Amino acid sequence: MSQSSEPTSLYPTFDRMVPRPAKEQQLGQSGAVLWLYGLSGSGKSTLAQKLEATLHAEGRLVQALDGDNVRTGLNKNLGFSDEDRHENIRRVAEVARLFANSGVIVIVSLITPKNSMRSLVREIVGEEDLLEIYVKASYETCARRDPKGLYAKVAAGEVTQFTGKDSTFEEPIKPDLIIDTEDFSEQKCLDQLRNAAQKKIQFPR
Repeated sequence: MSQSSEPTSLYPTFDRMVPRPAKEQQLGQSGAVLWLYGLSGSGKSTLAQKLEATLHAEGRLVQALDGDNVRTGLNKNLGFSDEDRHENIRRVAEVARLFANSGVIVIVSLITPKNSMRSLVREIVGEEDLLEIYVKASYETCARRDPKGLYAKVAAGEVTQFTGKDSTFEEPIKPDLIIDTEDFSEQKCLDQLRNAAQKKIQFPR
């Protein structure tokens, strides 16, 4: 027997929960989702980790959602087909939205290879809360960096469905911010990211 996508037994009670503005006022910050994406090795996880540490040191409440981490728990049942990548993005976006609605600053670092996936993130999170950040670096540069040794395994034929080679990475249409890690130093890129983040998280927005 088929199941309905919207079970009639569900009765959401969002209207009886503590309202978002009250939570944001308590925290002194606006909830937001800073979504960093790019090829493996582009520098998105490094920037996300450093931004998290910086904001935490400033007294901000921050939650990082890293692509590798969520695949060891929340999304450990997903592979790397287009369908599984789409579901991976959907789940993380829904979690990020829940955190943002509680006034938390969420920093996501996921490859997010296709424009349809980025549109899905924007649809779930919402324009007001989302800062879409493309961390840009070419496949060749990322292969030279190869911080996880993945590109070497790809070259040896040990890894398939790899983004940028077997699986397509689409250039973004109109991200809110582009951080080019090939042309600028890590500190310059972090400063650029932090400046954009500060505008998004200021309370009241």
